[in-house]
Amino acid sequence: MKTICVIGLGYIGLPTATVLADSGHMVIGVDVNEKAVELINQGKIHITEPYLAEKVAAAVRDGRLRAQTVPAVADAFILAVPTPFTGGKKADLSYVKSAAKSLLPYLRKGSLVILESTVPPRTTCDVLVPLLAQSGFKIGRDVLVAFCPERVLPGNILKELVTNSRVVGGINEASAAAARELYATFVKGEIYETDATTAEMTKLMENTYRDVNIALANEFAKIAEYAGVNIWEAIRFANKHPRVNIHQPGPGVGGHCIAVDPWFIVEKAGGRAELIEKARQINDGMPRYVVESMKKILAGVAKPKVALLGLTYKPNVDDCRESPSLKIAEILKQEGFTVAAYDPFVKTKGAASLSEALYEADLAVLLVNHDDFNFLNPEKIGPLMRQRLVFDTRNALRHQDWEAAGFKVFVLGAGQNLEWDVKNQDGTAYFAR
Repeated sequence: MKTICVIGLGYIGLPTATVLADSGHMVIGVDVNEKAVELINQGKIHITEPYLAEKVAAAVRDGRLRAQTVPAVADAFILAVPTPFTGGKKADLSYVKSAAKSLLPYLRKGSLVILESTVPPRTTCDVLVPLLAQSGFKIGRDVLVAFCPERVLPGNILKELVTNSRVVGGINEASAAAARELYATFVKGEIYETDATTAEMTKLMENTYRDVNIALANEFAKIAEYAGVNIWEAIRFANKHPRVNIHQPGPGVGGHCIAVDPWFIVEKAGGRAELIEKARQINDGMPRYVVESMKKILAGVAKPKVALLGLTYKPNVDDCRESPSLKIAEILKQEGFTVAAYDPFVKTKGAASLSEALYEADLAVLLVNHDDFNFLNPEKIGPLMRQRLVFDTRNALRHQDWEAAGFKVFVLGAGQNLEWDVKNQDGTAYFAR
């Protein structure tokens, strides 16, 4: 059993602290959010994640987890603080630097410091190590340092923290070995040792891979609308190929990982990340593309009201960081639309109820395919709305049911909806139907 100090008790830090406590360690969780600290010490949580509340309550009750606003002496320190980007798409490392400085008085000979926050390559060696050296200890000998990125899926974090493989990158072999030993106390997946910079790059590559593939799907969707093709059907057929796995298009990419991390590569690549940067631009441009599609659908409608369904960046979570839905709402308001929004997971934004959001709306737009939206009843929704128009950006609704209820259904990437009038110069159809 070791004493572990986890700095940052957000979507990754708190589950990590809880799993460590559940594995028998004594855990001190640190966060500047006094309200979060208070809640955790009451055995409650300030974020949404399945089964986390019960685990936190048990760990606090058993005395294995406590929260506070300053670090304490520990055998190991795990930094799990945010790394947002600036307006110039550069990594904001202020939280990492602040966290590192905060633990300096609590380092002892033999301490292990692990950075889990996603950062640009060489941050561990070029930023974290010099800061820790201010303690007076010999870094790499007296104090060991490693980078170990998380690779979990929100909604399944507690399971994946244990079952997923991990990459631990040390600033030297001793640091990597020490980090591996700690993670081996709760990780059942494979643990791979490497150097810190390779581990940093590995994390960025994982998220960039997904971002680039989503951008490809979004570009396919745009082409499909021009060509009169239903992209969802085309992707389904293409993915029957044993070596093809095209991702799904959508209204944009959000979250603190996929929408952010590729920019960290662009920042450090010296102009070499052309494909990565273009993919980011494509995905960042999807909210505007979706709004332009809405304007086509609502052409001729005076003072239109749009009801947005879903505000989070992905289904069945309460996380709105970098959410395309929020960007779409902002653009619509700037364009003069009346905007209402509803999300069953976000009570502090949007309408209080689905009915309120849909009341006298001209267009309902599904932006996030929460499970709750599987039960939408178009027969009941129709009478609430001024016009029966629905735009499905996720291809998640039962379109036949909506059409049977008198709705005209539009689907992102279904070319027969918005670009059906593409013709050759002689007036004949450009694409055979």
